[in-house]
Amino acid sequence: MRVITGTAKGKRLRTLEGNDVRPTTDRVKEAIFSILQFRLEGRTFLDLFAGSGQMGIEALSRGAEKAYFVDSSKKALAVINENIKTCGFENKAKVAGGTAQGFLKMNREKFDIAFLDPPYRQGLIEELLPLVCENMKETGIILCEHPLDEKIVEKCCGFSLDREYRYGKIKISSFCQSEI
Repeated sequence: MRVITGTAKGKRLRTLEGNDVRPTTDRVKEAIFSILQFRLEGRTFLDLFAGSGQMGIEALSRGAEKAYFVDSSKKALAVINENIKTCGFENKAKVAGGTAQGFLKMNREKFDIAFLDPPYRQGLIEELLPLVCENMKETGIILCEHPLDEKIVEKCCGFSLDREYRYGKIKISSFCQSEI
């Protein structure tokens, strides 16, 4: 796994081992950052269920001002911190251990972009979306990675499903503020 472009282009990132790990593929990562290409500069990015931290690191590499990385696994947190250091983003990154729910309930930051890639088929997107919406700026965008056959809500707390993108068996659902 590597950083695709930006200031850390080509840096190799460490990943977690095991069957419970499902890193976002380079193809899907590239597609997500194509969706975000003009929305990253100077923004605050939330990488929820961060795993190796590759999505937040890619956002920082492409010009995001800050990135928050949240994961409940101690092994993941160690890998995230190592990858942040490898890319030289220690001053732009904040790493939080614990559950996504716990982080979102205690957080005081407002995010421009949130990326959610929770374990599949556990209903976590629907459960967390209201909390994520509360932590977003009005102009924010929420991106959710989930299996193609998993249906998710279309509206939540002022945010609406804007677009869905299909990449093989993966779907990326994009939410933005509903028109008033």
